Amino acid sequence: MNDPVFFRPALAPTLAEIAQWTGATLAPGCDSSLVINAIAPIDSAQPGALTFLDNPKYATALTQTRASACLLTQRHAAAVPTGTVALIVAQPYAAFAKVVAKIYPDALKPQSSFAAHGISPGAFVHPDARLEQGVTVDPGAVIGPHAEIGSGTLIGAQAVIGAHVRIGRDCAIAAHVTLSHCLIGNRVIIHPGARIGQDGFGFAMSARGHLKVPQVGRVIIQDDVEIGANATVDRGANRDTLIGEGTKIDNLVQIGHNVSIGRHCVIVAHVGISGSTELADFAVVGGQAGIAGHVRIGAGAQIAAQAGVMNDIPAGERWGGSPARPMREWFRTLTGIDKLLKKSAQDGKPKAQDENQ
Repeated sequence: MNDPVFFRPALAPTLAEIAQWTGATLAPGCDSSLVINAIAPIDSAQPGALTFLDNPKYATALTQTRASACLLTQRHAAAVPTGTVALIVAQPYAAFAKVVAKIYPDALKPQSSFAAHGISPGAFVHPDARLEQGVTVDPGAVIGPHAEIGSGTLIGAQAVIGAHVRIGRDCAIAAHVTLSHCLIGNRVIIHPGARIGQDGFGFAMSARGHLKVPQVGRVIIQDDVEIGANATVDRGANRDTLIGEGTKIDNLVQIGHNVSIGRHCVIVAHVGISGSTELADFAVVGGQAGIAGHVRIGAGAQIAAQAGVMNDIPAGERWGGSPARPMREWFRTLTGIDKLLKKSAQDGKPKAQDENQ
């Protein structure tokens, strides 16, 4: 069995081109016409490859790399070995991302599983749906009546686009995604298996049983949002669920009804956000954190992994723990518990006997 290569380079840039893309400063006297034909980790890169150093933890690996070029800050330039060209930038990881996007553009978003363009004969498109020129629809996809889809958008295999759904231009809706009761902006990426627009978890509780509350809102997803595989976004109950432009949502995230997420937020895997919670712009939520309903997370706030948030968090603060509290307070609590445990263990040890007794 051969070893397939799933992403083939679209081009092989020179160091001069990489410097132009990233604003990097080339080491004096280097050959700016040197061609880069691969990207690789710093510890396994071979001649012809580009690598980067962003985390000082890997500074030792830099001294032994065989890469032809390395993106890094001025601080580490002196450690670059002979045979490797230093490309000096302020933010190496971001610069590396720009280069990889140029070399491997197909890796930026899901592509057609059928390696096709246009509407597949195996797709099911309702005659009342409206698709602009340049939409790709893979086999098995279903597009309902009065749905509208903008040019350059991909609808993956077995995806289901419900009635009246609006999808903007240059989006990627991957295989097995379901979209209902939602409006999607431009350049939105939704990875396989995500479910957007299903009804939220709403019941009027009573001692005799639980009465289902109809969920009559929508989901509105603004431009440049990315939503990971098997994530779920419930439609609003009596207002819209909103995800602001540029927000990035990881795999297996659950977002409840009426939630409002601001611009450029980052929500890591396994997070659960309960209904009617608000995240302001640039908030960050670590993996497996849980956020109770009807709380507000301020702009730029950061929530640690596995935190349990039950109260509002002011803008710019960092909270952790369960129940979550300001980070310094949480660390003090953990330190105090650790000291108590150690003291308790010491107090429980039998005291040594005096040999002269």
